[in-house]
Order: sequence, then C-alpha cells, then structure tokens
Amino acid sequence: MKSDSVSSPSSATPADWSALLALQRATHATLQVLAAELVDLDLTASEINALANLADGRGRTVSELGAAVGTRPTTLTSVLDRLERRGHITRGARPGDRRAVLIELTGTGQETAGTIRRTIADLERRALGGLSAEAVATLRTALEALTEVPS
Repeated sequence: MKSDSVSSPSSATPADWSALLALQRATHATLQVLAAELVDLDLTASEINALANLADGRGRTVSELGAAVGTRPTTLTSVLDRLERRGHITRGARPGDRRAVLIELTGTGQETAGTIRRTIADLERRALGGLSAEAVATLRTALEALTEVPS
C-alpha cells in the first residue's frame, strides 16, 4: 500500500514522488558503493562503466560502446584514451570497415572488467535480492524506457 505522500504528488515533495529523482538517488548511492568496493582499481565511474560494458569480450565500435554506456562517442574518447594508456583496451580498425574503430579488451582489461562485472552483480544481488523476479523485470523495463526518451 502506498503512503499518502507517495500517492499524492501535489502534497509531496519531488523527492517523495518522482521516479526520476529516485533513480538519481539510486544512481549516486550505487556509484558510491561501487567506488568504495573498486577503489583499488583506481578507475573513474565512466571507466568502470565502459569496462563493464566490454566485459563480455565482444569488441565494439566507439559508436556501439557509446550507446551501451549512454554517452556520445565524442565524450567517450577521453575515457578510452585513459583506458588505452593504462593497458585495458586496444583500438584498431574494424575488419571490413577501416573507418570504424574497434575497441577490444586486453588481457589486463579482461581481468579488470571481470572484477567490475562480479562486483556489480554482487551489488545488484544485495540491493534487489528481496524483490521478486517480476519486480526486477519491471524495473529493467522501466529503466530501458528511460534510455529511449526522445530529446
């Protein structure tokens, strides 16, 4: 059952009823936990996000990785520069399309990305473990809808 402050946006503060503000709070909270648990990796949140999205071992173009991490390819360039300098990724021509830059993990990058993915999975289990599979699926559907918001 919903509390009165949640069911009545006119009488509640935005923080009480806004799904977007709740998402923002959740994002900040999870980023803080991830930063603390992955502090030894000495990576920024953007670098962690990029490596987590490459953890499956499949190379991606800058455009594909940008879409996966939720940022423009031009914004991603400095993140990729840092990851390449640290030996986590390589950038090369995509077979069959020399104009497209293919991002791939190095051995070190694979190890680091695996650590990141395991940490994220553990955090997700701790945070969402009390929810039903249906509730988690609904959450994922809602989050996917938010990524498709027209500008």
